[in-house]
Amino acid sequence: MPPRIAVRDISFFERPIPFAKPFRFGSVVITSSVQVFVRAEIEIEGKGTSIGASAEMMASKWFDKRAHLSPQQTIDGLRRALAIARELYLARSGFDTAFGHHAAIIAAQVEGCAKEDIPPLAAGFGPAEIDKAILDALLRGLGANFFDGMTENLAGIDARLSPDLGDDAIAQFLSGRRRLERVAIRHTVGMDDTVEGEGGVADANENAGARYFKLKLNGDPAADAARLIRIGNELAKLPYEYKVTLDANEQYADLSALGALVERLERDSALKPIAGKLLYIEQPMPRDITRQSPLGALTGRDFIIDEADDSYDAFPAARALGYRGISSKSCKGIYKSVINAARAAKWSADGGRYFISGEDLTCQAGLGVQQDLALGALIGVTHAERNGHHYVDGFAETPAAEAEAFLSAHPDLYIRDGNIIRLSIHDGDLLTGSLAAPGFATSVHPEWSALPPLQQPKAKTLQEQAI
Repeated sequence: MPPRIAVRDISFFERPIPFAKPFRFGSVVITSSVQVFVRAEIEIEGKGTSIGASAEMMASKWFDKRAHLSPQQTIDGLRRALAIARELYLARSGFDTAFGHHAAIIAAQVEGCAKEDIPPLAAGFGPAEIDKAILDALLRGLGANFFDGMTENLAGIDARLSPDLGDDAIAQFLSGRRRLERVAIRHTVGMDDTVEGEGGVADANENAGARYFKLKLNGDPAADAARLIRIGNELAKLPYEYKVTLDANEQYADLSALGALVERLERDSALKPIAGKLLYIEQPMPRDITRQSPLGALTGRDFIIDEADDSYDAFPAARALGYRGISSKSCKGIYKSVINAARAAKWSADGGRYFISGEDLTCQAGLGVQQDLALGALIGVTHAERNGHHYVDGFAETPAAEAEAFLSAHPDLYIRDGNIIRLSIHDGDLLTGSLAAPGFATSVHPEWSALPPLQQPKAKTLQEQAI
């Protein structure tokens, strides 16, 4: 039986993140942000207490893109989602499995956030971050690493939130997992990034030797096609094979606009350096339009959902519409990623072709990138978008002693570059060996005393904030 735990305390902290260069996706430009840190104290039944940690950047205008909200108001929604989740977890004083605690509060979390006009995707951010810290504490308390612990299902993941799957399918999937030793980076090309020449997409100093590229789209078929032709001309200069993915971040208004882009990809010979290397197109349409729009004839190409992944039944619903994949992001929930990966494996074994991808919402050096990388390496993500190291200068505002501790504990993952400690990329890959330490993919916790507490907006609806 999986160990049972009780959640005794949850604390939130924050740290500013200045960007080294602007990051534009869709209609949003980010030049700085805030990283939240979670400290969770649990009691493991019969074994005493343990402390765990997690971290994630609070990305503005991604979880909630509604036009009437400012970037800061969407971050306030994430702050409230964390606070609401904390209350729900701490209200459960009894013992349960780690997943059991999550499963018991997730419906109340979505409902509580809805009362404050926080949509489901943003609502899930609170449990996602707390769950990572709880799992870290559980694994540390048991002296187990993430990969062995998940293979043994120490979190107690079952099918109560995914009745289409069944307990046996989840157990079978987890028992067969083995850590990927290397995960290739997929280099992000933001809408404002340089395309040609020095600092462009084919510059090894810029792309870190990546063999995979993620290209942002803005929702205008003609403009996107013209930009993709430019990018394709540059990528064709690479002295090695490459693959690409396209990400519209909900910018394509409807199937008609999306169809126009796909037709260009199929018919325009100038787009061959992109179309011939294209793996999939990510979240082309707004999440509400997605749910009402079967892909139909467009299923000749592979499509995945990302922002539309706001519930445990999102992947089966997307499958019925013609989508073949779904993204894994630790900020959307580690348990949902595992369950969706198990679904993809089962559906593929039954004769289909389904997959789960790794998409990085600017995971920062340290806890954020390590826990997301480990999650992907567990569920079989062979290449993952990695843009945190691209838009932020190393460990940024992290105290020097803390950054040094991460370098010392994870020397395969970081490297010293002058006075800066950065992510270490080996021939386009990240190595995962040091992530197999007791705990959730980290031997280091933040300097809690150096972190200010997370600021909290008042508990009122986002609609009221906009007035």
